[in-house]
Amino acid sequence: MSIQARVEEYVAMRRTLGFKLVGDARLLREFAQQLDRNGQSTVTVAAALAWATQPQDVTPSHWRRRLDVVRCFTRHLNTLDPRCEIPPPGLLFARTHRPTPYHYTAEEIAALVHAAGTITAPLPAATIQAVIGLIAASGIRLGEALALDRGDVDLQAGILTVTGKNDTTRLLPLHYSTVAMLTRYTTRRDILCPAPACSAFFITTTGHRLQQRWAQQTFAKLLTQSGIHAPAGRRRPRIHDLRHTFAVNVLIGWYQSGVDVQAHLPILSTFLGHTSPEATYWYLQATPQLLALAADRLSDPRSANQPAILGAR
Repeated sequence: MSIQARVEEYVAMRRTLGFKLVGDARLLREFAQQLDRNGQSTVTVAAALAWATQPQDVTPSHWRRRLDVVRCFTRHLNTLDPRCEIPPPGLLFARTHRPTPYHYTAEEIAALVHAAGTITAPLPAATIQAVIGLIAASGIRLGEALALDRGDVDLQAGILTVTGKNDTTRLLPLHYSTVAMLTRYTTRRDILCPAPACSAFFITTTGHRLQQRWAQQTFAKLLTQSGIHAPAGRRRPRIHDLRHTFAVNVLIGWYQSGVDVQAHLPILSTFLGHTSPEATYWYLQATPQLLALAADRLSDPRSANQPAILGAR
């Protein structure tokens, strides 16, 4: 049996257990195709290591991620084929480091929305405009936005039903301006594509669900068109950084309003779809304005009973 066939068996088995394996399946298929082309009948540590380190323009953590995906597969394959070698942990070293996210200004977000409107095809232009606007206004993940079906968007009540990680569902109230923006989008979408091919809220010209890769590639072009660049030595801004920007802006507003941020942080965590406030702390770093506000709170004796999040772990 080919490695590709083994991969398809593995992916099907994992999905019956509830795992989505979207990215992992894509990587494993690429790995299997390479091994089958080379005439290999099983997986060796050398072949797995060679494939994992193939891309030259990525970080060591990306190499480790690729090898981790193969390792999980080989544990399964080894039970069926004892010749299969399982790559041991620690073959590839990479420091765990989350790059500092980019914080968009209101003017930059407006520039991105404007640039999206210049896309020649009218429906993709309207769709990416609405996606950018929704993420910036609600902080939901790109995947969550693109997974929305029409029944998940209640514009009368101003409520989103969002399915997040591990298939958890949360209800998000929308600001009236966001409801108005989405209403304009639905009107234009239904005129341009009156008979869509699926129930997705955000669709392409052919009426299919918008895909993440197209959204990310298009967003990268919009960044260039808008003249938005990362500071020297920093990673290029991403569409996901709109989520970070939303979270930080909420916290800045709370600090400026004198709100007990520590007490309110679980609200933001729930809104973002995090399992606990600890998962939200990462969003609070590397924003000078936020750090300055937190420092002022710490130095203000009147805020002694309102602990700032700066020292939270």
